[in-house]
Amino acid sequence: MAKPKPPYERVAFVASESPEAQAALQALTARYGNRASIEADCIVALGGDGLMLQTLHRHIHDRLPIFGMNCGSVGFLMNDYREDDLHERLARTEVSRVNPLFMVATCRDGTVHKALAINEVSLFRETAQAAKLKISIDGTVRLPELICDGALVATPAGSTAYNLSAHGPIVPINAQLLALTPISPFRPRRWRGALLPNKVHIVIDVLEAEKRPVSAVADHFETRSVVRVEIEKARQIELYMMCDPHHSMDERILTEQFRY
Repeated sequence: MAKPKPPYERVAFVASESPEAQAALQALTARYGNRASIEADCIVALGGDGLMLQTLHRHIHDRLPIFGMNCGSVGFLMNDYREDDLHERLARTEVSRVNPLFMVATCRDGTVHKALAINEVSLFRETAQAAKLKISIDGTVRLPELICDGALVATPAGSTAYNLSAHGPIVPINAQLLALTPISPFRPRRWRGALLPNKVHIVIDVLEAEKRPVSAVADHFETRSVVRVEIEKARQIELYMMCDPHHSMDERILTEQFRY
């Protein structure tokens, strides 16, 4: 697939509801106009990481590059906010390509739910009972029983989010890998997860699903009482995240690995 090319003259702005983001939206619209997304060369998202994820999901099939400017509290995916020379700044950006995850979740009643996740697909216990999970990779059972609070599969873009909080590995943005990370594992005690090629098909079966109910979440889309969750890379979908050259996704992830 061809990489989107500059210049990015026609800009669509979106903003979170925070006062800072709304003020930025007014200021930037006054200077540069605000195109409808269907007419735009790119989207500029004003807010925090939550808005960036919402914008990526909203335009997941549009092949529009998205440039985030931080007007929120958490901005790992965002660039610094500046009003000057926006078109020149956009033309200098580096574009990182991200493939989301495709989740197929089967529930106890037989219904099937499908969703896309840019950060991660997570499984969580729903009650005080620990979850029991069986993990298979490309048809081979790799972990017959994992007793835990849950487990997640993260993309490189999502590896610094919930995956990192669960003590999972940080994955470089261009690595052809997925992180499979347990959440508060009890047994096996020494298993801390795996790095997997991003071409694999992951199946997580819920054992004793009636006694130990589990929910599955693809970013913000939740499905409850699942018995099986299948996860793989959505190869046909590419998302484009724009970054300032000195603040690329590669640099951000590298910097994160040396925080202490």
